[in-house]
Amino acid sequence: MKRVRILFPATAIFVFAATGLAQNKSATAPANPPQAQATQPAPTVASLVDREIGAVEKQIVDAAEAMPEDKYNFSPENLNIPGADYKGVRTFAVQVKHVAASNYFLFSSITGDQIPDDYKGGNGPTDIKTKADIVKFVKDSFAMGHKAAAMLTNENMLQTAEHSKSPRLHLATFAVAHAFDHYGQMVEYLRMNGIVPPASRTKSD
Repeated sequence: MKRVRILFPATAIFVFAATGLAQNKSATAPANPPQAQATQPAPTVASLVDREIGAVEKQIVDAAEAMPEDKYNFSPENLNIPGADYKGVRTFAVQVKHVAASNYFLFSSITGDQIPDDYKGGNGPTDIKTKADIVKFVKDSFAMGHKAAAMLTNENMLQTAEHSKSPRLHLATFAVAHAFDHYGQMVEYLRMNGIVPPASRTKSD
């Protein structure tokens, strides 16, 4: 009996504490708890590649739109920098057209689209000259990139693309890397003309 009298208070305290905790949770819990947030879809090879294409697309298009039309024929060769070897380098316009033409060439190997022969050259069609037409040309090339990304699956991404010797995934990722390479050159062209690239601007610019 003595042992029972010793243990009972401790047991009673535990029961009362647990009861009080349960009551406290009940009092503080919202009457209508918010529904759980919708789960995000699992990433796929198509969605991941599409995101990378979208990222470089924004950088290229923003830079192309930032350069004034009267500077589209600028190249560092115009600066006549002593000791620099800029002779024959692409103008800003041709930099953008080169990205677009390369996109078409690489992405069409995935989609199977037929592209005009003059898209297959390194610098794109000669009759695309105005800023508006060049910007449209590069935007349309990235639209094909998104189409290509949507066609990638776990089953086909390592298969050799039609009319190519490379796997589909390599073509898509190389297009992104290539565009970023030329974006870096476009940034320098903007800087040489006193223009801060959009991606480098602060909110107050």
